[in-house]
Amino acid sequence: MKPAQVVALFRRFQAANPEPRSELHYRTPFELLVAVMLSAQATDVSVNKVTPALFAVANTPQTMQGLGEDRLREAIRTIGLYKTKAKNVIAASRILLERYGGEVPASREALESLPGVGRKTANVVLNVAFGQDTIAVDTHIFRVANRLGLARGKTPLEVEAKLEKIIPPEFRQHAHHWLILHGRYVCKARKPECWRCGVADLCPFEPKTPAPR
Repeated sequence: MKPAQVVALFRRFQAANPEPRSELHYRTPFELLVAVMLSAQATDVSVNKVTPALFAVANTPQTMQGLGEDRLREAIRTIGLYKTKAKNVIAASRILLERYGGEVPASREALESLPGVGRKTANVVLNVAFGQDTIAVDTHIFRVANRLGLARGKTPLEVEAKLEKIIPPEFRQHAHHWLILHGRYVCKARKPECWRCGVADLCPFEPKTPAPR
């Protein structure tokens, strides 16, 4: 995709949704961190169903430690991989208390040192909680970037590097959310809804999906 097309693409995303937000429900950086950890290989909807009750009793590293792994497992058992996630959240909470004074650190290196936190999770927290211009390449963004010809790559890291290089600075803050929401609701995996896509004329994907009759 040519630079002028990239600008046109993000201007349209911006016009349609000037201030995109995460669909995970959270109030603090710690709640966001936990929600993103729980969302791995799960939907935001499934996470949002359990976090209100969870955060009502444990929404800090201290109270999460007090809750304990067994009760946390029970609270999130409807989410995939809940046993591993419970173990990681408790371990991460302990490290936050021991190393960071109970605060979520605003650095990639520190975040990725936490159990259950990889590059994608760290990027989400850095972008959403701390306003950094990071792009967390999940399955939606990976698909959209390749399909649009915006940043073709064989791995999430390759796509991330290309997106960071091609996206103009004025769009980087919200690029992550624009792309993920586009992939989640319009540019779907099995059957992209091209007939209602606001950037279809910029997209090389063929054949375009026609409107349902």
